[in-house]
Amino acid sequence: MRGRTTAIVTMVGAAAFAAAPASLAAATTKGKTRKVSVNDNYYGPSKLTVHVGDTVDWVWSEDETDVHDVDLKTAPKGVRKFQSDPLSAGESFKRKLTKPGTYKIICTFHEEEMKMTITVKKAK
Repeated sequence: MRGRTTAIVTMVGAAAFAAAPASLAAATTKGKTRKVSVNDNYYGPSKLTVHVGDTVDWVWSEDETDVHDVDLKTAPKGVRKFQSDPLSAGESFKRKLTKPGTYKIICTFHEEEMKMTITVKKAK
């Protein structure tokens, strides 16, 4: 009986060890959240570099009275277009970026001056 118990414990331990790399890989691909402030006719920063799987969180400052939005004008092939609702003081909009490449963002209310570029790189 003792040999059988040892074999079962060994098999369970081996299965847990085999699953560990997969769970560690999942934990590392979770991504970070990067904040972008939405201000009086500009995004801060206007250029941002993130990694695949990171989330960008656009946050309207508490004293921002103008209405702005976040509109994806161009993106890597296969990325679905997105646009936030018109938002103002204290609100936010998040988007997880899952494909590497260049994303061009504008505010449709202030297209000429309110632009940003996000570069998404493959995770290392």
